[in-house]
Amino acid sequence: MVEIFHTHSDVEAQVVRGLLEAHGLMPVVSSAAPHAIWPVSIGGLAEIRLSVHESEADEARRIIESHRTELPNGRVVRLRDEFESLQQAISYRFRDRGLLEHAMTHTSRANEDVSGGVVDNESMEFLGDAVLGFVIADLLFREFPGWNEGQKSKTKAALVSTATLARQAERLNIGEHMLLGRGEEKTGGRRKQALLADSYEALIAAIYLDGGIEHARAFIAREFGGLISDARDSGGVAGQDYKSALQELLQSRGEAPPDYRLVGTIGPDHDKKFHVEVVVRREPIGEAVGPSKKEAEQEAARAALEKLRIQN
Repeated sequence: MVEIFHTHSDVEAQVVRGLLEAHGLMPVVSSAAPHAIWPVSIGGLAEIRLSVHESEADEARRIIESHRTELPNGRVVRLRDEFESLQQAISYRFRDRGLLEHAMTHTSRANEDVSGGVVDNESMEFLGDAVLGFVIADLLFREFPGWNEGQKSKTKAALVSTATLARQAERLNIGEHMLLGRGEEKTGGRRKQALLADSYEALIAAIYLDGGIEHARAFIAREFGGLISDARDSGGVAGQDYKSALQELLQSRGEAPPDYRLVGTIGPDHDKKFHVEVVVRREPIGEAVGPSKKEAEQEAARAALEKLRIQN
C-alpha cells in the first residue's frame, strides 16, 4: 500500500475518501493517534492517512489534485473548509483548524470512527468550562466592585448556565457545525441544549489552546458583554429567561399569557433567520429576528418587557 494523502482533519479525510470511492478506488484509512490520557495537544489532532494499492497511487493523486484550489499566490487550499462561516461568526481565525474540528466533535461521532484518529470534545468541554468560569468571574469582579459575593455568584451562575450557553451557541449557529454520529443526528442532536452548551465550552477551549488566554478572554467579553450590561441595569439578573419574565409580569397583572407567532423566515436555508412577534391583549407588542425560533422568541419577549415597563 502507498500513502497518497494525509491530514489532521477528520472532515477533510472523509471528503477525500468519498472522492476516491466515487472514482472506484477504495482507500485504506489509518491513523497515528497516540494512546494518551490527554487526547489533544497544542499541535491539534492526530494525523490521518489514506493509502491505496501501488498500482492505483498515481490515479488517486491525480484525482485529489484535480479537486484542490490553487490561489494566485501559489498557495494550495484545503479541499473543503467546513468551519469558515463559524470562524467569521466568532471573529476569530484559527491557526490550527484541527482544534476547532476537535471542539465540534461529539462523542457519538468519535465512537463511530474506525480509524482511531477521531477524539471527542469532552476534555475540551472540561477545559472550556474552567476558562469561561475564570474569565466571567474576573469580568464581574472588575465591573461590579461594589457587589457582594452573593450577587456576583448568582450572576455568574446564570451566565454560565446550560440555558444561557445554549442560547449563545444558537446565536452562532454552532448546531450546524457540530460533528455528530448518525444516531445523534437522527434524534435531533443539533437542537439539544446540553450538546449546544458543551460545544460552546469546547469552542472556548479551542480558542484558548490556539491563541492563548487573551484571545479567549476577548471572545468571552464580546459574547457576554450584553448580558453583563443587563446585569448592571437589573442589579444582578443576567442570562434572563425573558419569556418567563414576561409571563410572570402578565400573570401578576391578571392577564392571559403571551402568544408567540412566526411571522416568516428570512434568507436561504443554510442561513435562515426567523421573524417572530409576541402578542399580548390580541396586539403585537414586540418582535425580533433570530437564527432560531427560540432565540427570536426570547428577543421578542425582551422587547415586549421593555415596552410594558415604559407604559407603566
